[in-house]
Amino acid sequence: MFHTIRWRIAIPYVILILLATAALTLYFSDFVRQAHLADLRTQLTAEARLVGDAIQPLLAEGGTVETIDPLAKRWGELLEARVTVIRADGMVLGDSHEDPAAMENHLGRPEVQQALADGFGISIRHSETVGYDMMYAAVPVKTGGGQVLGVARISLPLTQIESSVARLRRTIVVVSLFTALLAGLLALFIAERIARPVRRLTEVVQRMTRGDLNARLLPIPHGEVGVLTQAFNQMAERLQGMITALVEERSRLTAVLDNMADGVVITDGEGCVRLINPAAARVLGAEEETALGRPFAQVARDHRLIGLWQQCCEQSEEQFASVEVGRLGPFLQAIATPLRDAGPQASLVILQDLTRIRRLETVRRDFISNISHELRTPLASLQALVDTLRDGALDDPPAARHFLDSIETEVEALTQMVQELLELSRIESGQAPMRLIPTSVADVVFPPVERLRPQAERAGLSITIDLSPNLPTVLADAERAQQVITNLVHNAIKFTPSGGQVTLSAQPVGEEMILSVRDTGVGIPADDLPRIFERFYKADRARSGGGTGLGLAIAKHIVQAHGGRIWAESVEGKGSTFYVALPTLTSS
Repeated sequence: MFHTIRWRIAIPYVILILLATAALTLYFSDFVRQAHLADLRTQLTAEARLVGDAIQPLLAEGGTVETIDPLAKRWGELLEARVTVIRADGMVLGDSHEDPAAMENHLGRPEVQQALADGFGISIRHSETVGYDMMYAAVPVKTGGGQVLGVARISLPLTQIESSVARLRRTIVVVSLFTALLAGLLALFIAERIARPVRRLTEVVQRMTRGDLNARLLPIPHGEVGVLTQAFNQMAERLQGMITALVEERSRLTAVLDNMADGVVITDGEGCVRLINPAAARVLGAEEETALGRPFAQVARDHRLIGLWQQCCEQSEEQFASVEVGRLGPFLQAIATPLRDAGPQASLVILQDLTRIRRLETVRRDFISNISHELRTPLASLQALVDTLRDGALDDPPAARHFLDSIETEVEALTQMVQELLELSRIESGQAPMRLIPTSVADVVFPPVERLRPQAERAGLSITIDLSPNLPTVLADAERAQQVITNLVHNAIKFTPSGGQVTLSAQPVGEEMILSVRDTGVGIPADDLPRIFERFYKADRARSGGGTGLGLAIAKHIVQAHGGRIWAESVEGKGSTFYVALPTLTSS
């Protein structure tokens, strides 16, 4: 409490008043005491002269103790003081308070010596006879010719003076304390008037530090505090505007960084991460919260990225590098830019994920290579057949007819490939709209199986359909969904040896209907399984038995156009199972 500004103002003020009052008390009490002593000296000197004049005749006639001592006691009662008559040789002839015979020689007393030397003597000292402090006034008693006959001394105890001074001091102290109390209250009042605006200012500042930027001081119409209040409110307005602008700017920057496809990492002058956006955290496999404040090398965890960043910091120049993180990790274009004003190791690192572009380039190259390979065989056959016919086979009708049939077969294969490519292109581009209507699972499964059952029987295979009754309907384009099942069943027949089994089943899982096509065929190698849905990809060309390699790619895009999923599970030599997940009617 005493550390507040109110007490810091009031306490020194009260202490100052108390010190001034104490000094005045000491001064006035000493001044009064000295005034009392001066008056007492004058009074005692005058009374001593009166006594001296009264005893001069007696001393001139050789007065004795018997004649002078009773007079001294009488004069002491009248004067209410101690009266002492001393002979010139120091012998006490009379004393109003003591027996002169028992008193010692007083010639050596200071006031007596001073009176004999100067004509009067004053002394304040402790009386050995009565045992307390007294003031003594002594005057010499002389003859007309100037001969000293003795000394008349009057004395009074100082207890009266001290009691008077004590009473005065107590009065002054009481008045001083009362004055100090009033002054203290006044000081507290003044200090409170001064401290109240400061306290209000402190409260408003604390509210602002807690985030309440709308806190303001009530305006005060006059004085320095009024000017301070107005200036503070103006400062608060500008500060609120600046903070609001900064918050909006930070929000926009955060929104941009959070939604950027490119990763952004900013390091400070010590090389520690100060900012990392979600894209960068995802690419580097780090957590945003744990990455902040850690060295860049611990966050990047790739020697090429670390080397690029170090080279940027050392050379203070922008650096570029293409980095593939890990064996199957993302392919990155890394750009490190130095932030020279922020410190030696401060930099901006941008990580552009080019994995998809690189994959598309790979797919494009593979597509060109695959379609070239697929077209080369029928075109080569056509060229050979045409050359054979030109070389004379036209003159042999049976051979010519055989060659023409072969040409027709190759042309049909080319036509099928072109049609499937066009179909795949239309599905991918969305130009083949899906007519999604409630469709029973049986309408999707039974027609393809019935069309392919003769082919399966010729291959020595059995096809089984295992559908539970009362299955929920799916939201599908029946014709397109049948095309998917046709491709899957056709592949199962194609890659299952004689005596094998192909089983179709359906089971609702959550808001999806999972259709499965299971065979007991040769299976798919584990290395080939992730790529079987790519265009022209054939898991084993030696046993592929023809085909364009587009069937599974078309099936994948049809299923995705339905909002579904397609995947495969296989163990080489033990068959394969293809799954198609289509949304049920309730999930729409």
